[in-house]
Amino acid sequence: MAEARGTTSYPWLKHSDLLVAVALVMAVILMIIPVPTTLLDFLLAFNITFALLILLATFYIRRPLDFSVFPSILLFTTLFRLGLNVSTTRWILLQGYAGRIILAFGQFVVGGNYVVGAVIFLILFIIQFIVITRGAERVAEVAARFTLDAMPGKQMSIDADLNAGLIDEKEARRRREEIQREADFYGAMDGASKFVKGDAIAGVFITLVNIIGGLIIGVLQRGLTLGEALQTYTLLTVGDGLVAQIPALIISTATAVIVSRAAAEHDLGVELLKQITYHPRPLVIGASILALFGAVPGLPTLPFWTLAVLVGSMAYVMRRTAKAERIKKIEEERKKEEEEVRKPESVLSLLQVDPMEIEIGYSLIPLVDPKQGGDLLDRITMIRRQIALELGLVVPPIRIRDNMQLKPNEYVIKIRGVEVGRGELMVDYYLAMNPGTAKEKIEGIETREPAFGLPALWIPPEEREKAEWLGYTVVDPPAVLATHLTEIIKRYAAELLTRQEVQNLIDLVRGQHPALIEELNRVMNLGDIQKVLQGLLKEGVPIRDLVTIFETLADYGRLIKDIDLLIEYVRQSLARQISKIYQTSEGFIPVVTLAPDVEEAIKNALQKTETGVTLAMDPRKMRTLIEKIASEVEKLASLGYTPVILCHPSVRPYLRKILEGALPQVAVISYNEVASGVEVKSMGMVSF
Repeated sequence: MAEARGTTSYPWLKHSDLLVAVALVMAVILMIIPVPTTLLDFLLAFNITFALLILLATFYIRRPLDFSVFPSILLFTTLFRLGLNVSTTRWILLQGYAGRIILAFGQFVVGGNYVVGAVIFLILFIIQFIVITRGAERVAEVAARFTLDAMPGKQMSIDADLNAGLIDEKEARRRREEIQREADFYGAMDGASKFVKGDAIAGVFITLVNIIGGLIIGVLQRGLTLGEALQTYTLLTVGDGLVAQIPALIISTATAVIVSRAAAEHDLGVELLKQITYHPRPLVIGASILALFGAVPGLPTLPFWTLAVLVGSMAYVMRRTAKAERIKKIEEERKKEEEEVRKPESVLSLLQVDPMEIEIGYSLIPLVDPKQGGDLLDRITMIRRQIALELGLVVPPIRIRDNMQLKPNEYVIKIRGVEVGRGELMVDYYLAMNPGTAKEKIEGIETREPAFGLPALWIPPEEREKAEWLGYTVVDPPAVLATHLTEIIKRYAAELLTRQEVQNLIDLVRGQHPALIEELNRVMNLGDIQKVLQGLLKEGVPIRDLVTIFETLADYGRLIKDIDLLIEYVRQSLARQISKIYQTSEGFIPVVTLAPDVEEAIKNALQKTETGVTLAMDPRKMRTLIEKIASEVEKLASLGYTPVILCHPSVRPYLRKILEGALPQVAVISYNEVASGVEVKSMGMVSF
């Protein structure tokens, strides 16, 4: 598209291939066929002009790829310059004259003194070969190496953006082509810089050959004295060398500019002035130093003070400009905010709520700020990884913000804008809790651990070792908040699982089991799948084994539409995972069982309605049942075991609903959820 537009705007570009071919052939012809000195003057002037155009062009590119033809230009200009050297050498040695340009450089530029000319030529050679050419060659070599090393990472980044939907296939293809072009460019520049180096060396040898050959021809063939031959041929040779070395120096400079040019928003001139004068303070300091130099006895005052005034004036102008730009920017932002407020749709952003957020008082900000040693953000990252491994739930990003309305040491955890947890931390203290084994008391500020409500003490850092030695569990404030956040996530995991998250999980399984997902989509819709997964998370059952869950739903979802019953079938399929959760280190599950009369009473209280099966038990009988269960559970907990009730599969979901409000921490499992080979020990029985 760009090429078509360019050739239409510039008609002569239609035959550019022919022009380039003719130019290359002419460069070769210069080495073979003698060229009139008038034409030679024109070609030498063209050589200097073309070199200047190339140098100026490098100033206006924003990235090296904008001048991707530069390596080829280096080859063409080197060949053209060598052809001119051969032509001028032929005329110098044959006639002692090679055109007005070379004569002018030999007489006017170096003052007719071949010694001065030789020194200037040598200096130009040193500048070009040792400083610019070698530097550009090294930069090109390093750039080519780093570009090639970075290619795999860039390709992976493009693939990641494409898979995430941030870019389309067309944009991905364009970026890949650009990476390939960049690698080709720096590889070509690495090779082309060798032409510049070789050209500089060849220029010295050609000059030496011309001087020696001129002396031999002038003395032996033309009968000149040694001084006359030296004066004539050396001046012409030095003039020829200067005419050749100046364009070569310009081309070398252009090479150094383009290989050291990084991607920028503007051309080199704008970026140079913008970045040098970005901060007025260095200019003020520079002006002060120049003024001091001007005041030093023996140093010329006028140059230093003139420069001091110029630099100081520049600093003053830049400071005023920067201040005006800041005021203008603030005014533009204020106007933009006012316009946004006036728009009818500006209130739409207020309707959005974060899935999870933590609001903190100003004294807790150091816990979040990495510059002040805060590692809470890293801990939250680890919590999200932990929840993903334990429950199979991808916790959404958690926003942390300060709230001046909170107490300085207070924090609030919210889910979808609603508070679900609150606590207070003392930043410079440690929280000490007695696990029941510590006998001696320690001094501290009494409080309660926010996650579980256990009694605790805030102790100063110097008391930490003593408390740990006495058997207390001591944690720092970030760990307290992280523990509270982890328990909140586990408690409200079902609410955090949105339909979009469910769809992401389905897409994850689709990659390895497309047939399973295809069958599942025919049996159940997204909302029903979400309800099943939420039902599992609500009771702390991990959903990591999505293949087993989806296979069970695909098997029973066609026949059963009751979500609660589907959840029971899924739980039975996950018997190994559920048994592992409640299994002790000794290898058995300690449980409290229900007497037959209790299970019978629950079954008799079930009633079928249009919306499904509901529990209609007498409130007094239900309260008695809860008290009995609480008594047995307390005995189980006193032995250090997790409270678990084992009952019949038909009773389990309804018993769970009875205990949901009063005893939410009590797990209820059915006989079908105990994996084969796992021992169950009854530690008590509930009966009326």
